[in-house]
Amino acid sequence: MSDQPMPLSGVRVLDVSTILAGPLCCQILGDFGADVVKIEHPVHGDNMRGHGASKDGVPLWWKEISRNKRAVALDLKAPGGAEVFRRLAAEVDIVVENFRPGTLERWGLGPDVLLADNPGLVLARLTGFGQTGPYAGRPGFGTLAEAMSGFADATGEADGPPTLPAFGLADSICGIAASSAVMMALRHRDSTGKGQVVDLSILEPIMTAVGPAPTYYQQLGTIAQRHGNRSTNNAPRNTYRTADGAWVAVSTSAQRIAERVLTLVGHPEVIEEDWFATGSGRAEHVELLDAYVGDWIAERERTEVLDVFEKAGAAIAPVYDARDITQDPHIKETQMLLEVDDPDVGPLLQHNVMWRMSESPGSIRFTGRALGQDTHEVLRESGYSDSEIAELTDAGVVR
Repeated sequence: MSDQPMPLSGVRVLDVSTILAGPLCCQILGDFGADVVKIEHPVHGDNMRGHGASKDGVPLWWKEISRNKRAVALDLKAPGGAEVFRRLAAEVDIVVENFRPGTLERWGLGPDVLLADNPGLVLARLTGFGQTGPYAGRPGFGTLAEAMSGFADATGEADGPPTLPAFGLADSICGIAASSAVMMALRHRDSTGKGQVVDLSILEPIMTAVGPAPTYYQQLGTIAQRHGNRSTNNAPRNTYRTADGAWVAVSTSAQRIAERVLTLVGHPEVIEEDWFATGSGRAEHVELLDAYVGDWIAERERTEVLDVFEKAGAAIAPVYDARDITQDPHIKETQMLLEVDDPDVGPLLQHNVMWRMSESPGSIRFTGRALGQDTHEVLRESGYSDSEIAELTDAGVVR
């Protein structure tokens, strides 16, 4: 861990969100020094504790998504629970929540109440479809956003079904976007003294990531079809199987790269064709170009293919599984993955903080905590006496 100050040192955050988008936002804030307090139900905890694989009953994903967060168990619906939350929220900079619209208001914890208590508060509200509109009250999950954003329709083989990702893509994009949004709101607060509500849906960030399909439809009346791993913007662009049964991915977004690839695979003559001069022109001849590249790669083992492409300055990458990722020399040397000490499982490999900063780097200070591990400590910091904490514990309000 570096001795350099972290950029969010002194920023206090209440994470009262669940599952993935909100918790990832708060993980990022915690990674860069914010004091994040994770609020969970005293009995059920965050459902994220039950997501993914476990080792000896220890949830491994939880150890990453809740790292650098102190764990407080608090029942917001219990008599007295909302008052405890108000007291905590009055002393922090950021609250991140993802209840259905109207839930906080029903508990007497709406923006009007929280901002009256703490005028400089940034309240980030992450939901499936936002706080307003005809879908606001619907349950919202990343899968629904992946379907409605155009992602699923654009993904998969031309003659196959729309394809969903096998991981939390929409939630993760939303969580990363939310970390940027709250920093903008915090910058505004620091300039003006005024807090605000950040309304962010899971749907909108992934719609942006999918690209300008709505613009194309509005201007041109076109609706793109699925093309598998191919692109309508350039060619060749695909995954190709090598002689030893491995896979590689080739991209030729830049004209110069496309010329190098076709020269490398023994077909420099196509470079002189008029259609080869643009990405869209090459995409119209994708069958021909894919055959040239695919046939060449299929005759060679992956090691040779990667070596020859690299020497030629052509863009290629191996298709990795989890084992490959952990063994890659670049990923190792740049510490994209980092082994950290965990009290339950020992040395634990995790994704490192998401970016490097030369003057104020982030760090992993501790892994995800046990349910309610820091409740008493946090309440004492907010002025609760030991007897008051005991009363709240006996009543089931906290754990």
